[in-house]
Amino acid sequence: MLLKFTKMHGLGNDFVVLDGISQRVTLTSDQYRQIADRHFGVGCDQILLIEKATRDDVDFRYRIFNADGNEVEQCGNGARCFMRFVLDKGLTRKTETRVQTAGGIIVPRVEADHSVTVNMGVPRFAPQEIPFEANKRALTYSLSLKNRQVKISALSIGNPHAVQVVKDVDKAPVTTQGPLIEKHTRFPQGANVGYMQVVNRGRIKLRVFERGVGETLACGSGACAAVIAGIQRGLLDSQAIVETRGGELNVRWDGDEKPVWMTGGAVTVFEGTIEI
Repeated sequence: MLLKFTKMHGLGNDFVVLDGISQRVTLTSDQYRQIADRHFGVGCDQILLIEKATRDDVDFRYRIFNADGNEVEQCGNGARCFMRFVLDKGLTRKTETRVQTAGGIIVPRVEADHSVTVNMGVPRFAPQEIPFEANKRALTYSLSLKNRQVKISALSIGNPHAVQVVKDVDKAPVTTQGPLIEKHTRFPQGANVGYMQVVNRGRIKLRVFERGVGETLACGSGACAAVIAGIQRGLLDSQAIVETRGGELNVRWDGDEKPVWMTGGAVTVFEGTIEI
């Protein structure tokens, strides 16, 4: 099977984008892992599959597969790349679309400066909606990790997140502690793990250990989760710049029952064909 693909990235968070409208794409989890492999495949953090909508109130269906081959609900950087892809490939003439994902409806929009703003939807905090094991909703939770306790914020942006506040993000135990939180028993579907350093009320530094991927240069939904957690804890104003190792994102959230908005770039790197 020969598949055409486009390699893209959002602040270094890189994707293989597959057009499932113009070509037939039926892949197994092993085949998604093969494509994502950086030594034997194309190499990426996630694979984005674009399909025709299955409902009348949206323009497209968009699916996300992590490098481990598992399908996940949401990806903020991927949403921006998705929007640039469908516009650049002529799959739509709209500069704003409604998109069906496993985590709910998102609304990406291309701005005049070619950046992409995404309405990521309304964050969810009820433990059963994250999902997270807790008796009731709380501002923060204490999580047991081997011989220590860590304080996290837990929430969903269409996918589950655990956010910690740290003094120095460069010294944060992202690669050692991140996997323990990612697969903690209190997160039955796993979690994306964010480490946030507050620079001031309008800027943070962030590193994220992504579920099923590992640490990435940027994580759009992780940036949203971190800003929301910072606002709720009284550390941030309603809009903040998120400084990741791959670049900066702008995130705004106006409070409970309001959607979170994220703006950033999306870049095409190259196109090709791979035999599966």
